[in-house]
Amino acid sequence: MSVTYDDSVGVEVSSDSFWEVGNYKRTVKRIDDGHRLCSDLMNCLHERARIEKAYAQQLTEWARRWRQLVEKGPQYGTVEKAWMAFMSEAERVSELHLEVKASLMNDDFEKIKNWQKEAFHKQMMGGFKETKEAEDGFRKAQKPWAKKLKEVEAAKKAHHAACKEEKLAISREANSKADPSLNPEQLKKLQDKIEKCKQDVLKTKEKYEKSLKELDQGTPQYMENMEQVFEQCQQFEEKRLRFFREVLLEVQKHLDLSNVAGYKAIYHDLEQSIRAADAVEDLRWFRANHGPGMAMNWPQFEEPSALSPKAPVPSPCGGRGLTPSASPVLRALRPPLSCSVSSYEKTQSYPTDWSDDESNNPFSSTDANGDSNPFDDDATSGTEVRVRALYDYEGQEHDELSFKAGDELTKMEDEDEQGWCKGRLDNGQVGLYPANYVEAIQ
Repeated sequence: MSVTYDDSVGVEVSSDSFWEVGNYKRTVKRIDDGHRLCSDLMNCLHERARIEKAYAQQLTEWARRWRQLVEKGPQYGTVEKAWMAFMSEAERVSELHLEVKASLMNDDFEKIKNWQKEAFHKQMMGGFKETKEAEDGFRKAQKPWAKKLKEVEAAKKAHHAACKEEKLAISREANSKADPSLNPEQLKKLQDKIEKCKQDVLKTKEKYEKSLKELDQGTPQYMENMEQVFEQCQQFEEKRLRFFREVLLEVQKHLDLSNVAGYKAIYHDLEQSIRAADAVEDLRWFRANHGPGMAMNWPQFEEPSALSPKAPVPSPCGGRGLTPSASPVLRALRPPLSCSVSSYEKTQSYPTDWSDDESNNPFSSTDANGDSNPFDDDATSGTEVRVRALYDYEGQEHDELSFKAGDELTKMEDEDEQGWCKGRLDNGQVGLYPANYVEAIQ
């Protein structure tokens, strides 16, 4: 890099050395670069903090969405709890990443900002006080030596010009001897020119050597003064480098979640929840609540007076009750209205870049047999009839209606072999209800 010193116009910089005139400017520029690097590091941490916040929000949204899907899905028992543990893990990790974001902005970012403000002082005319002090220090240290260097360069140029002139005069005098047309007077003038050039060469050489000697004598002091200013710049830069190292270590501690006790506990709890899943226990639960282990109100002989409608007998196991008019088949064996998880799941939009085969997704909108939800079809079979509720009924599953005694609704399909009808409430909700809980409105 070639830089020209302002007070030494005409002096050419012949190398990239620090000692060349004007090459101290790289050291001065480093001070300005230090201020810019502080700003760059703050921007770097700010972007990382935004990433941490966005990731935390995505984890929370993912956990909320899939918690609803699993709760409304067909999975049950201890395996369901193990699955749900992943949503709890996501929520807890989300909180940790929000803490990381807060540490980056409230601690690290602010620390750099305050140090930058204390280390660099802006001037009214622009630039920084520290930069100007370094510039003035180098200029003052270099100015005497640069002046002598300028004199050396001038003496060198004069001496080289005299030597060139001498060679030219000698060449002309040699050529004139071969020219018979020149008279002795002209030849003597050429010889006098050679003598004068020789004297000029001696004079310029003496001056050149003298100026170079003076420059050499001033060089030690020049180097000492430059070293002193340079060391001041080094000390300033050392403070910045040590500060950056300190800050980067703090950032590393904030980002390293593996050293956070709570982080390890999250995955310890997750592992314990998964290991607690028990297939035998889940099968036993399903047998008791939806299989042969369920209680049954087997048909018995009834007197004519007992044939009047009455409320269904609730299941001792907490399952769905059986209506008096239902066949002796467990209500749990009734085919579900749909294999879809919920109407919520149907409205969810999945990322288009997933590579999973959606045809294998158990939460798709059709069941395993390819039958669509009968509630999605507005078409009804048979004639709709208005009916009135005789008793209160609270739906036990998401595909059942709830109503109070005296409420009116529309029967959309006749009673099936298990004693259930399909109907629609006045608010538009469609579902199943016990056939003997209502009577036709005359």
